[in-house]
Amino acid sequence: MCRAKPRSGTGKPWQPQVYPKHMDRRSFFYLPLAATVRAQPEYRVVTKHSAQGKFGMPGPYPGQAVSVHAERSVDAATGRVDAAVVREMLSRAMCALTGDARSEDAWKRFFTPDDVVGIKLNCSGAPDVCSKPEVVGEIARNLIGTGVRPKNIYLYERFENQIATVPYARFVPAGVQIHAVERERGSSAGYDPGTYVEVNFFGEDDTRSNLVRLVSERLTKIINVPNMKDHAAAGVTGCLKNIAYGNFSNVARSHQSEKTNTLSFIGTLAAVEPLRSKTVLHIMDGLKGVWHGGPFVTNKRYVFYPKQILVGTDPVAIDRQLLDAIEAKRKAEHAVSVWDRSTEHVGDTPLNPNFNHFIREPGHIEFASHLGLGVYDQKAIRCARIEVA
Repeated sequence: MCRAKPRSGTGKPWQPQVYPKHMDRRSFFYLPLAATVRAQPEYRVVTKHSAQGKFGMPGPYPGQAVSVHAERSVDAATGRVDAAVVREMLSRAMCALTGDARSEDAWKRFFTPDDVVGIKLNCSGAPDVCSKPEVVGEIARNLIGTGVRPKNIYLYERFENQIATVPYARFVPAGVQIHAVERERGSSAGYDPGTYVEVNFFGEDDTRSNLVRLVSERLTKIINVPNMKDHAAAGVTGCLKNIAYGNFSNVARSHQSEKTNTLSFIGTLAAVEPLRSKTVLHIMDGLKGVWHGGPFVTNKRYVFYPKQILVGTDPVAIDRQLLDAIEAKRKAEHAVSVWDRSTEHVGDTPLNPNFNHFIREPGHIEFASHLGLGVYDQKAIRCARIEVA
């Protein structure tokens, strides 16, 4: 498989110096803006953490994605997931990504027995469209196969009332921990007061979004498990949005009326250390998705079954595939494009796929590429496509 095309003269993919290479004290700085987009809010990132390890996004496989499709993976009539097929899909994907003949060796490229691993779930559409427990259970099983102890594996999500609707405990090995950041909505106890992004969007009282404390203080590595979803503000919600909005407090403030700041906020959050360095693998659960009205599932008319799993270390490259998939489904359903920015298509009409709550910002994926988080140009991305019979 080919890697991302290097910028001339560098020998490696372009990655702007958003963060200093080494920081031994608390640093305050402003993120640069991509020159190709309209003016964005001014962000102040506060963190004492510097880049670490060899994996941080876009990881060792920039500009690559593996998409595995299996018709038997999920029954569209009943919603039942075939765990054995999921196991085969994930094994094939990991081997294709790394080039290893055995999936055990592929997993060992990323994880060691000393790691404390967080599996970042997506439960915003639970229990209908979420990180499926069969997929999560298989990930946990593979982690244990590398020597990671069950007590050092954390399934986590921000809100307890969402994660509690999915029976993860029945699908993961004994000892694996299930962690909700906010057991009570609005509680700040699960967030790190010393790692945050400060920005004033609309004159709100609280202008800080703090990183999940589990990420900054306990985890050594993170596996991101998003879904294939449309999103009313961001256009789509995949790897980038799940790792960004799913790891910081006070993020919904980025929307007001028809205006959303997701274009720049998502990438800004995802690039914060140590979140960026610790997120080493993205496994997109595309068994079941949402093509309109996401990320929540308010109308099953908008649920569909891609029956895919996408794997890689580059969140931008994977989200680029997601963007095309959602756009194609919306076109097939005769819905307006996720790129449509007309105010005449903004309104509170959830049953009509030609209307939306916000002016969408699917450009957040390309914006994130300008922060060095991955490769956006489809011509520079190598996506291996595998069919499991």
